[in-house]
Amino acid sequence: MTRPGSRPPARPSAVVPASIAGAVDLSVLKDRPAPASAPAAESGGDAGGLAPIVDVTAATFEAEVLQRSTQVPVIVDLGSARSPQSQALTRQLGQLAVEAAGTWVLARVDVDSNPQIAQAFGVKAIPTVVAVAAGQPLADFEGTQSDEQLRQWLQAVEQATAGKLTGPPGVAAAEPEPEIEDPRIVAAEEAIDEGDFDKAEAAYQAIIDAEPKNTEAVAALRQVKFLARVQNLAPDAIAVADADAGNVQARIDAADAEMAGQQPEQAFARLIDGIKISAGDDRTTLRTRLLELFELFDSADPLVVSARRKLASALY
Repeated sequence: MTRPGSRPPARPSAVVPASIAGAVDLSVLKDRPAPASAPAAESGGDAGGLAPIVDVTAATFEAEVLQRSTQVPVIVDLGSARSPQSQALTRQLGQLAVEAAGTWVLARVDVDSNPQIAQAFGVKAIPTVVAVAAGQPLADFEGTQSDEQLRQWLQAVEQATAGKLTGPPGVAAAEPEPEIEDPRIVAAEEAIDEGDFDKAEAAYQAIIDAEPKNTEAVAALRQVKFLARVQNLAPDAIAVADADAGNVQARIDAADAEMAGQQPEQAFARLIDGIKISAGDDRTTLRTRLLELFELFDSADPLVVSARRKLASALY
């Protein structure tokens, strides 16, 4: 998680992993022979000479995905002409890529013609979509999505990579405006550095009392409360919960431990599983803690969007 008081991207950098992100090695696709001609690309709304859509093969993967992703996010669409769902998703992404005008690039991969790319990503189903940034998988999903879900997912990817990539070629990066530090925020951050979470919490609460709409302080207070809470977790919190599925407090403590260990998917799943088998006050307690963990993230974060759907299914 990002440091309270800072301005975090849509997805905190330390909890980016999805089912594929961080678990694949794309280096096997480097240094392929260059093709005799340039890969097929579609124009329309490109920025700085960057085509919004490219068709990628194993021979062009390094240039069009790994190297391009150091400039802008590359959304790799792994599909097949044999799959109507895959073709429909490709059309959706293509329309959004043209609208994006080069802020990200859609890389279309035919897995039937390029099985080595599918293997490198560990694809288990089609369609599969993977966001790549700076040469590394960032987030992914399988199956079809609504236009609204796609827009939210893409927005989270763009926010997570904002300021971290070089930008389209030929487009000069804007000079960042110097940020004026709020002395109250600085004082709260110093308290965190000193390990005085009570003092930091009081500092952020004072800001919120004076400025109820100060979103930075609200987000930071949530993170400080979480950091303070996990300081007292038992080292074996996860093992204790695994040994006693009906122990609600143990389940909550284990979810906190997983979140602190940068395993948000596991934390969400543990609480949702508990909600499925509980009722009354126990169910309310588990749901309340899950919602508190959601608030540590941007509401459009793909992990949160997915977990909210699962929570709705568990409740109803």
